[in-house]
Amino acid sequence: MVSRFPKISHKPCLAHTKPLQLLPQLEANTSLRTPRTTNRMELDYRDYKHQQLLRHSSSLGDTRLNGAGCDLHSNESMKSTYSLLTPLRSKDVRNRSYLEGSLLASGALLGAEELDRYFPERLLRVFIATWNMQGRKELPETLDDFLLPSDDDFAQDMYVIGVQEGSPDRREWEVRLQETLGPHYVLLHSSAHGVLYLSIFIRRDLIWFCSEVEYATVTTRIVSQIKTKGALAVSFTFFGTSFLLITSHFTSGDGKVIERILDYKKIVEGLALPRNIPDTNPYRSNPLDVTSRFDEVFWFGDFNFRLNKDRSGVNSILQHKPELDMSRLLQYDQLIKEMNDGSIFKGFEEAAIQFLPTYKFDIGCDDYDSTSKQRTPSYTDRVVYKSRNKGDIHVLKYASCSLVKTSDHRPVFGLFQVFLVSIPLAAGLFDRELYLLGIKRRISRESCRNGKQ
Repeated sequence: MVSRFPKISHKPCLAHTKPLQLLPQLEANTSLRTPRTTNRMELDYRDYKHQQLLRHSSSLGDTRLNGAGCDLHSNESMKSTYSLLTPLRSKDVRNRSYLEGSLLASGALLGAEELDRYFPERLLRVFIATWNMQGRKELPETLDDFLLPSDDDFAQDMYVIGVQEGSPDRREWEVRLQETLGPHYVLLHSSAHGVLYLSIFIRRDLIWFCSEVEYATVTTRIVSQIKTKGALAVSFTFFGTSFLLITSHFTSGDGKVIERILDYKKIVEGLALPRNIPDTNPYRSNPLDVTSRFDEVFWFGDFNFRLNKDRSGVNSILQHKPELDMSRLLQYDQLIKEMNDGSIFKGFEEAAIQFLPTYKFDIGCDDYDSTSKQRTPSYTDRVVYKSRNKGDIHVLKYASCSLVKTSDHRPVFGLFQVFLVSIPLAAGLFDRELYLLGIKRRISRESCRNGKQ
């Protein structure tokens, strides 16, 4: 039988085309590029797929690549009990061998549904650190042991670093922090009050869920122009949880306990926060206490409280190598006594201290003050915390960094787990099905009306 279709002896080919003019050069200015890496996965993330310890899930990009459609199944998959945030391992962050990453977030502050997707357990991990740098320009060769301790398996969601008597080159200090944390983190906020510095770094996939950051300062010196003592505070809302972060430097001197208490009172009464961000619970706020206006409060710094014990007595205790039992030293701690008496840091808590006194060291070694002054070793550097709802803050670690020896103080840090609440924002969400049905009926009605005319 003869086919009705003629036999084609060769495959048809399209003629070669040439542009009518030279193509424009690629734009070399990378600052103008819009980051569109949502649908990409970093190579570093491949070996995380087997982990389901803290948070484990593919990114939004992974979901879009694998789902390949907007059906009921893909919608349901977004309600997984796993987080969209892939845990970052500390050792990988320390390597810093990658230069680009994925932007895992795709929206703004979306409220409860977005919170479920990113933090299904409602837990944010926060690193809080304080360090009196003694005003020295010299910085440690590496900050890895400070910010990324080798005994921590995972990096944190947020890093907050408060500095007293900061390095004269503040910008270099911040660059070193960014260098240490690497490309997965961005500087959310940085501010200074004289030689008090406060820096907040956050995972860059989380910047969409932070409110505007506000800050305020208080000087506790009699001469207000001298800004070596006082406080620097920052506040913001993350999803529906409000945070207040305060770093401060109180009056120095072994016996000046009353002066330090007065510093505290001046700070809590003088910090004017929040300003534009609404108070999350105004009915429980106190106009004379800034810490009452926020859900979660962290206060850290060189509080300068000492041990009420002479140098020889403290040396005798230290010679017995107390290791993890610091109770013999802490029974002389001024701050613990004043907190127990209710004269300072009302409503605040402090984790158990299981590290040696952080002041005062000879530079570059582990020996306490060997000068003629023979200052008594003390726990001057502290981190305390307060939660509006008791139990919302859980301490994972409280320690000092003995490997950083460029100052007469050792850095002190706390690792915390903070329970988050959602915020009732519409954030662009609407009843799409109802919208389409109404629009279809409107079009149909208008078509009928035009047809009758």
